[in-house]
Amino acid sequence: MSLCLVFCYALSDILDALRTPDRSAAVFLNYQCHNMPAPFLKWAAFYPNWHQKTITPLLNCDKTRYPLPMSKIAQRSYPADIAAQLAETGIPPLLARIYAARGIGEAAQLDTDIKRLLPFSLLKNAETMADLLADAIAAQKKLLIVADYDADGATACAVAMRGLSALGARVDFIVPNRFEYGYGLTPEIVRLAKRSEPDILLTVDNGIASVDGVAEAARLGMQVLVTDHHLPGDTLPDALCIVNPNQPGCTFPSKHLAGVGVMFYVLMALRAALRKRGAFASGNEPNLGNLLDLVALGTVADVVRLDDNNRILVQQGLQRIRAGRSCAGIRALLRVARRPVAQASAYELGFIVGPRLNAAGRLEDMSLGIRCLLTDDGTEAGEIAARLDALNHERRSIEADMQDSALAVLDTFDPADSYSLALFNEDWHQGVIGILASRLKDKFHRPVIAFARAQTGELKGSGRSIAGLHLRDALDLISKRHPQLIQKFGGHAMAAGLSIREQHLADFRLAFEAVARELLDAEALVKTIATDGTLDAMEFSLSIARGLQRQVWGQGFPEPLFEGDFRVQTQRVVGEKHLKLKLSSSAGSFDAIRFFSAEPAPDAIHAVYSLSVNEYNGSETLQLIVRHWTGE
Repeated sequence: MSLCLVFCYALSDILDALRTPDRSAAVFLNYQCHNMPAPFLKWAAFYPNWHQKTITPLLNCDKTRYPLPMSKIAQRSYPADIAAQLAETGIPPLLARIYAARGIGEAAQLDTDIKRLLPFSLLKNAETMADLLADAIAAQKKLLIVADYDADGATACAVAMRGLSALGARVDFIVPNRFEYGYGLTPEIVRLAKRSEPDILLTVDNGIASVDGVAEAARLGMQVLVTDHHLPGDTLPDALCIVNPNQPGCTFPSKHLAGVGVMFYVLMALRAALRKRGAFASGNEPNLGNLLDLVALGTVADVVRLDDNNRILVQQGLQRIRAGRSCAGIRALLRVARRPVAQASAYELGFIVGPRLNAAGRLEDMSLGIRCLLTDDGTEAGEIAARLDALNHERRSIEADMQDSALAVLDTFDPADSYSLALFNEDWHQGVIGILASRLKDKFHRPVIAFARAQTGELKGSGRSIAGLHLRDALDLISKRHPQLIQKFGGHAMAAGLSIREQHLADFRLAFEAVARELLDAEALVKTIATDGTLDAMEFSLSIARGLQRQVWGQGFPEPLFEGDFRVQTQRVVGEKHLKLKLSSSAGSFDAIRFFSAEPAPDAIHAVYSLSVNEYNGSETLQLIVRHWTGE
């Protein structure tokens, strides 16, 4: 083959790539350059800048017509032997394959009976804290819960309030207003708490980094008990007792308990301690299972990994909700969103109830959300839920404006130029920057930190990350290399918060980008849409869709997605922003919908979709929910 012909074939392939809007010409070019025939590679070695005169002008063409997408579709791998073993236990082959791909090694892992919950004795200091709380109850000491202002903190507070009250404690709560006091047990919030004259401060979903706050409490004569799940820093606070599955020396198998889960475990240990002391001799032992609806809500809303233990907590909570035995607040929040209680799923907790609860902490004061979860009066719960729903609508409007302004700034942004994003706008709302960071992360598949100006004049940042960059560790690395840049920080692998001075923003951007380039490779910057492969004709069934719908899916245990080739028979916009489709393939003809996208589909598509049960006028039909497509 002549060198000229080789080059023509290569250029033809690259031009084909550019004509296909859903394929990344840049990624394709990189692939081509590493897979050319040897004669071409020898020629290219003599002309290392050949692409600048031949291909680069093509890549700089109209990016509206030829966008550079940052995603690829890939099928999940799974151990075939494990899938076969699961199928032998009676699990349908499709589900066996799905479970095996998510790390399920035996059918027992799918058993969500409450008896399979890990024992509290494995959680470091849980029994010690239980004894301290039992002593406090016996002495009628006054406990004050210091909560966090997100859904995990609110549910953890409600669980603590309900559980401790049922176990005989004198207890009240305080939740910092994010705009006045910021996050955690700060010295300022400790001084505010002192006005209530408590004997003991009990933190929920915070406290592991509150070295100064705990010291201030000691100075003012208050003891501190810390329950938290966030990653600790180099120094632990000098608290009377700390329960945190992620603290040094804790061997608890589930490192992914949410803050509400940690508090629930402490209550189980406390009840056992009181039982030993004969507190329930008259048979008045409280049923802590009544709190599992709140535990499920906080666990899902905080987007912690749904490992075996967390799936038990969530499934047990959902069963209570579906049976109409949840607290009045959760029922009211579902009603105000027009969601049937009997069909509640992890989706409703994470995307319907959670955001409405979070809206209080984002825009006003989370004490409103906590009151919603604490009241047993249905009328009061309904009134508070209506207020939370209105706040959530307001939050959406603020978020939309912020996203528009961010995208305007990023109008000329080429993802290929950066490994990270750090943005600030003086008009952005401090309570909504976390959601903005999440939206931008999803759009550009880059770790993102969004900043807003706080009342103190400093910048408050909220970050979201992608696989491959542990955000808290990245901030820790920046802090060690540039001690002057970050005032304080904390968080997890995928989400973190921080404070910086405004004059340090430019330097922080450079430091964040440097760390991102160090920790991420080019492959990590391409978003992978993981699927569970294609479906056979018999697997497009309502029974399978129902089976999938009954399972608890979420972070670390993702909802199954499938892929396949379809012809688009009909399509129309419904509700002004959704696309209703009729798709056909060799497996049959199917109703489908793509939410929040009115962009018309081409005649033929390769779709990524999930199976769902569509309920209308009392009947159920199979519906495909299209999440992504490629096509011409």
